[in-house]
Amino acid sequence: MSSFEQVQTTTINRTETDRRSFSWLTVVFGFARSRRRSTRRDEESEPIFTDWHHPWLFFLAVGIMLMSCLDAFLTLQLLDRGAIEINPVMAAVIGRSALSFAVSKFVLTGLGVLALVFLSRARFMNRIRTGLILTFFFSVYSVLVCYEFVSLVNRL
Repeated sequence: MSSFEQVQTTTINRTETDRRSFSWLTVVFGFARSRRRSTRRDEESEPIFTDWHHPWLFFLAVGIMLMSCLDAFLTLQLLDRGAIEINPVMAAVIGRSALSFAVSKFVLTGLGVLALVFLSRARFMNRIRTGLILTFFFSVYSVLVCYEFVSLVNRL
């Protein structure tokens, strides 16, 4: 039997279901049983892309998204009480509607957080770990939300 016939026979004997198919079960299984936590080869210094991320990154990501929601709410409350939006991009979006402001804010923040978590082990400019940038944004968001809350209390 030639090699072409062997390949053709092997292809015909395979089952119809592809084990590489993607479903929500794949996501749950991959989340529960993350395997890639360390390097694959000895010459790698540390892995950049892994299946497992430190729980601290989860805390930062969820915290940033919650503060983004709170920031959007406080911003709209302050605008109702006479404040102005300093960010020119968000000011233009708020001019369209509050819903478009909220959606664009959540989408942009979510994509940024997702990218930073995905690249959390990479180094920015070969110096700063990207995970530290998430910590910085969390801190800045905390200060911003506190400032907006104090401003809202002062306007009442």
